[in-house]
Amino acid sequence: MKKLRLEVLLVEDNPADVRLIGDAFEEIHANHHLNVAADGEDALDFLFRRGAHINAPEIDLVLLDLNLPVMNGHSVLQEIRANPETALTPVVVLSSSNARKDVQKAYALHANGYIKKPRDLDGIFRAMDSLRTFWLELAELPS
Repeated sequence: MKKLRLEVLLVEDNPADVRLIGDAFEEIHANHHLNVAADGEDALDFLFRRGAHINAPEIDLVLLDLNLPVMNGHSVLQEIRANPETALTPVVVLSSSNARKDVQKAYALHANGYIKKPRDLDGIFRAMDSLRTFWLELAELPS
């Protein structure tokens, strides 16, 4: 049975990207609540409900940038997969890097997908619409 509203955690340090991704989800009418963490440590605090995020909701999908301050996305992904409470949480890397080593490392750490951030507004809307269709409508999530 699908939840009425899914909780998405966007881990992104660029305010412009946060705004664009948020606008894209609003425009495509995704039935979700977009939570934002600006760095890797804050993302883990949110996911593990620590510190300021003690009352954070259970996350259904993580959209993870790789180039983050404090702790990079690969390290965040490794921590997510190492914890039994979050090991099955779907994580899609959303990065400006398409370097083979970054893509391969993300999949080696068990990312569920890897999307190179589109450079234009239409591309961002198409990417978020595809994510919405697959992850928020078609896929059965473990949460």
